Amino acid sequence: MAELNTGDGGGGKGGKVRSKKSNAKVDLTAMVDLAFLLITFFMLTTTLSKPQSMSLGLPDKDPNKDNVDMKVDENRTMTVMLGDNNKLVYYVGLLATPIAGPKDLAYGKDGIRKELLSRQKSVLAYSAAKGKPKNGLIVIIKPSKKSNYKNLIDILDEMAIVGVGDFGNYAIVPEFSAEEQKLLEGK
Repeated sequence: MAELNTGDGGGGKGGKVRSKKSNAKVDLTAMVDLAFLLITFFMLTTTLSKPQSMSLGLPDKDPNKDNVDMKVDENRTMTVMLGDNNKLVYYVGLLATPIAGPKDLAYGKDGIRKELLSRQKSVLAYSAAKGKPKNGLIVIIKPSKKSNYKNLIDILDEMAIVGVGDFGNYAIVPEFSAEEQKLLEGK
């Protein structure tokens, strides 16, 4: 609050009037109130960053529902198997009569991404020649029990980067045949 000094006006020394030097005081009560109002306003109006997640469609868990096998062109199918120690093996088509592979690849842009891009391009050309230009690559991701979570996330990231979900599909299937298990273990 402001102070008002009312002196008698008389000076103590020789009739000279000198004003007293007082300390300047500033009342900051209103400033603190304003600061809290601004903080409250910005807290309520700011949108917090939402966690980014990838949508993953999972099948129904209804055991009574009949499973209908679907016939898929083997030229469009690519199987990616994930093993321990960052091992990644892929093949195109059926394992008994593969169109390409089985072959070990590395993660990243010079490994699986390069292969996915080339396969997607060839499958789209193949589908366009068959008269179905929207049929893209179908990737079956098979993580083993020894593979780690990071490898599965890396493969799902590669699917998003390459855009497999735009024209084709991908699925996570945790089932291995005996031949696939031997192939993954390197026997």
